[in-house]
Amino acid sequence: MTLQRLVLWRHGETGHNATGRIQGHLDALLNDTGIAQARAAAPAVARFEPDIALSSDLRRAMDTAAEFTRATGREVRIDKRLRETHVGEWQGLSHTEVEQGWPGALLQWRKDPEWAPPGGESRVEVAARAAEVVAELDADHDGTALLCAHGGLITGLTASLVGLPVACWPSIGGLSNCHWAVLARRGDSLDWRLVAYNAGVTG
Repeated sequence: MTLQRLVLWRHGETGHNATGRIQGHLDALLNDTGIAQARAAAPAVARFEPDIALSSDLRRAMDTAAEFTRATGREVRIDKRLRETHVGEWQGLSHTEVEQGWPGALLQWRKDPEWAPPGGESRVEVAARAAEVVAELDADHDGTALLCAHGGLITGLTASLVGLPVACWPSIGGLSNCHWAVLARRGDSLDWRLVAYNAGVTG
């Protein structure tokens, strides 16, 4: 069995998102805007008719995925490997605070997917743990899988699955809150193709 489609859905807005603070593994909650985003996006995501749905165990992702359950009645499994990048000593800090404490490190992090924040993990490491989840789904399911996760993880996983050289990963931009990416396979090919990126509802 092999999956034919993968929908990667980013969580709704949190207070940390709204104020420009780096979350990582901090368990920030959706704010009112994020809840509204999740409720608006859930019916659109449901139209992909996923055969299985998984979420990160961080509340912002679980609460976003709960809106999918509310719209469809479908259970969402929790997998902590879908957590956002652990950013170590940067968690909870603003970009300005990071730049003050580690001059030039933010630029280094954005340019080099193999570089990790102090006490944290690299984007390559994050993509590898997320790819384990996809490989397990591939072994047990066909059709479509929905993963409700985080912007950094989704960007790295997308780059990894489509086979981009690591040096080119920074060329993929981030996802807006509650937007999604779609990867698909054609026929019997095991190669993933990126067919939609940063898609979302309007209005």
